[in-house]
Amino acid sequence: MTQDHHSVTAFLGDMHLATGPRDAVTRTIEERYPGDIGAILVFDDMSGKLTDLDYWDAAASTPAPSAGRPRLGVKAREVTLLPRHWDWLAAQPGGASAALRRLVEAASKGAPDAKQRRDAAYNFMSHVCGDRIGYEEALRALYRDDDDAFAAQIAGWPDDIRGHIARLLGKG
Repeated sequence: MTQDHHSVTAFLGDMHLATGPRDAVTRTIEERYPGDIGAILVFDDMSGKLTDLDYWDAAASTPAPSAGRPRLGVKAREVTLLPRHWDWLAAQPGGASAALRRLVEAASKGAPDAKQRRDAAYNFMSHVCGDRIGYEEALRALYRDDDDAFAAQIAGWPDDIRGHIARLLGKG
């Protein structure tokens, strides 16, 4: 599975429900698990952090007008930079906003490094594995890069949990 900033994974307890783009996972949960929505945990696949999905309202609601280019999904926010940074951005083709978008896109398309992958696994594990046998030892092994010790500590954990950790670490 290729991870990108749009990919999420949903769990109900120890059971993996869906992985994919946010809108596809949202639809899957709405259609297949409507009675369980309050108990479903959804994780961003890049960071491993909990994230929210906008159930039912996504198709029905119209976003409020805002600055920027709302039709493109552009949101206006404040950015603080030094004068020399603004000068450089202003000299770029398309201006500061276009240059910043290009820089962010290029950076976000890069493959996550080992630290980012470990941190994502840690974030996920901290939400669903904190009370499991071997959790603390597994974290120590994870950050020591001791794959054998890590695998031994999580060997008794449910398959879906281990599988998602492997995907987050780029080993699944």
